[in-house]
Amino acid sequence: MKKNVLLLIAFVALAIAGNAQRYAIIDTKYILGKIPEYRDADKKLQLIGEQWQKEIDDKQAQLDKMYKNYEAEQFMLTDELKKKREDELFQREKEVRDLQKRRFGYEGDLFKERQKLVKPVQDKVYNAVQKMAISKAYDFVLDKSEGITIIFADPKLDKSEDVLRELGIKN
Repeated sequence: MKKNVLLLIAFVALAIAGNAQRYAIIDTKYILGKIPEYRDADKKLQLIGEQWQKEIDDKQAQLDKMYKNYEAEQFMLTDELKKKREDELFQREKEVRDLQKRRFGYEGDLFKERQKLVKPVQDKVYNAVQKMAISKAYDFVLDKSEGITIIFADPKLDKSEDVLRELGIKN
């Protein structure tokens, strides 16, 4: 009797383990930090970013100087000259903002440089993760580097079509 209960428990445990999903957790930030190509690209991006920031800071310093000069001279200027100087100040301020947006804004120059330098390394890591996940039969690979995100999921686990069918929506 004891043997039968132990066998039943062992059988149930094996059945549960056989149906359990297998997953792995990785830290892409740690992995990327160990890849020389990524470190080199990151350093290059930092240097580029610093150069561009210096360019913007220099233009901002020139603009600040122009503002101070204008404030000091505005009482001696005619209305026409005041308007001309204010327009020039406004134009220069717009140029500084546009330059900052072009360099550091969404899909700006720094974003494009990052895509060019870092994305190939990230793709290499992603391909290695995918290859490892398939070879070791993982259902999920989670990335813990910046919050938990799924970096790989076995497509057979995607139940989106089942949900659509449940909703009565056909593809």
